[in-house]
Amino acid sequence: MTHLDVITGQGAVAVTPVPDGLDESGTRLWESVADGFELDVHEQLLLLQACRTADLLDRLSGEAARGRLTVRNAKGEEVTNPVITEHRQQSIVLARLLAALRMPSGEEEGRPQRRGGVRGAYGVRRTAV
Repeated sequence: MTHLDVITGQGAVAVTPVPDGLDESGTRLWESVADGFELDVHEQLLLLQACRTADLLDRLSGEAARGRLTVRNAKGEEVTNPVITEHRQQSIVLARLLAALRMPSGEEEGRPQRRGGVRGAYGVRRTAV
């Protein structure tokens, strides 16, 4: 991805064009972040994955709205529709991607959130014996 310099009267501002292939939610997310911040390449990649995930969530929501909440599995048991399960998992992925970008929360005045990185799954704790 390349940066285009745009002169706004106050100096040059980096503008990152919306990548091809994004749908409505992904495009809105990209524009809301990329237009307000100058992103490094690794941040652009995280943002791109977040945008793709947002678009996937929209498609999964549409599928869930057309389908049933439960389906029968191969054993004949009634289980949660896999679309619902995948939507939940992708929601978690989106939250982690956005957290990894460390964007300001809006409540603070220009200070980015301080995080060490993406919070992974919890490991096994040692217990005192």
